[in-house]
Amino acid sequence: MFGPGSQFHELFDDPRWALAIIRATVLEAAHPQIGAALIDSSTFVAHPWRRLRNTLLSLQRMFGADDHTRQREAARLNRLHARLNGADARNRSYDALDPAVRAWVVATLFESAVTMYRMSGQPLSQEATERLYAEFQAFLAALGDDSGHLPPSLHEFWSYYDRVVEEELENTEPVRIILYNLFDHLPAPPLLHGLPAVWAAGRAVAGPVIGAITVASLPEPFRRRAGLPELPGAQTLMQGAYLAVGLARLLPEGWITAEGVSDLLSLSPDSDDPRARTITALRDKMKRAAALIRLITPLPPEPEPAADGGMRRSAEEFFAEVLDQTGNGYLDWPDLAAMARELSARLDLDEPEESRLYNAFADWWRELQSALDTDGDGCISAQEYAAAVPSLAGPALIKVAEVLFDATDKDGDQTIDADEYRTLFHTAFLRDTAGTEVAYTRSTFVKDFLSFMTGRRRSTVYDPLLADA
Repeated sequence: MFGPGSQFHELFDDPRWALAIIRATVLEAAHPQIGAALIDSSTFVAHPWRRLRNTLLSLQRMFGADDHTRQREAARLNRLHARLNGADARNRSYDALDPAVRAWVVATLFESAVTMYRMSGQPLSQEATERLYAEFQAFLAALGDDSGHLPPSLHEFWSYYDRVVEEELENTEPVRIILYNLFDHLPAPPLLHGLPAVWAAGRAVAGPVIGAITVASLPEPFRRRAGLPELPGAQTLMQGAYLAVGLARLLPEGWITAEGVSDLLSLSPDSDDPRARTITALRDKMKRAAALIRLITPLPPEPEPAADGGMRRSAEEFFAEVLDQTGNGYLDWPDLAAMARELSARLDLDEPEESRLYNAFADWWRELQSALDTDGDGCISAQEYAAAVPSLAGPALIKVAEVLFDATDKDGDQTIDADEYRTLFHTAFLRDTAGTEVAYTRSTFVKDFLSFMTGRRRSTVYDPLLADA
């Protein structure tokens, strides 16, 4: 059911899977409970590339050959989902551990995979479809859910799927964001930082096309109920896109993998990764192209460097890029929980270290709320933050830094060595600490963390961790 030789293993590195994932995400977001959880707690708006990278890593762990890794990832996902519950704008409760909701997530992935093959002119055989369905049932069972929440047979699945589509799905706010706003404002991945003109030009073309393709691929009953217009020629465009992307499968094996593409998109050009040299040469050529584009569409000037060579943020920039992790315009607990979630994932924490980090961020949130929430509405606006920036550096934030240091210092020797440093920051240790001591001490770590979280200074290590998309 898992690992090399499985139906999913072949699917994972199929470039068409990217289009199928977008489609599945829209169908997930259309479920009222999932839509509410996304709008309250997800970072998919402000940090879409990070969310995509983490999703791919999670799927890779769950469908890999290592059973121990799968069990640890399932436990991590269950802890993560246990923290996602609340009520939507219509006061309907949601719970990310609801077995029926989790079954729908798996159902959308399976159905979108089957649809992907069909739209590419290569429909799966009955035997292959049943095998793939069994693998997704096993995936749900690996999470600890009763497999009965998905119909036991493939024949029964289609009736279940049609019923949910026709009776339960809604045109939720996350659906509208994904289809009509996300791609229009999608930030550049780290690979294309410093090339805003090139990225903006490509996004302006690709965004509407991806939106049109996705809408055209959705089930007709849902499009009709949700009032999603299908552009003339969209069906032909959609099938052409699946066929064109599918041609990448003809490349030699190993040339295109989901992990490789994800790593490349998140690769910083100044990294010590050998691929960075190629990226640097490519960026030089792209910058020349960007110069031509800027002649047609001038962009605002880039920020001026500070006197000490650093790059400062305004309070508004820091609030939007670092604090407002969910991108909803204000700071509340889900934003800090998202930071804890990202740090826990980077460090691959188990209990009780994970809960200790979450608790430290929860204490910081209570301290922030007490100091900055002047109107008592339960959240902090950008204006409230800007008016009291020094209040960020309280005892609770220092505690967050110390807990993070302890979680990173795996061997407990009170220093962070090169391997521990890379685990947290996913970057090169020797370059970033050039001219300093080889070991990263507790006091230096805490000082740097506080400087980043309070001083609004851009950082080559902390920006990719908490600010990059």
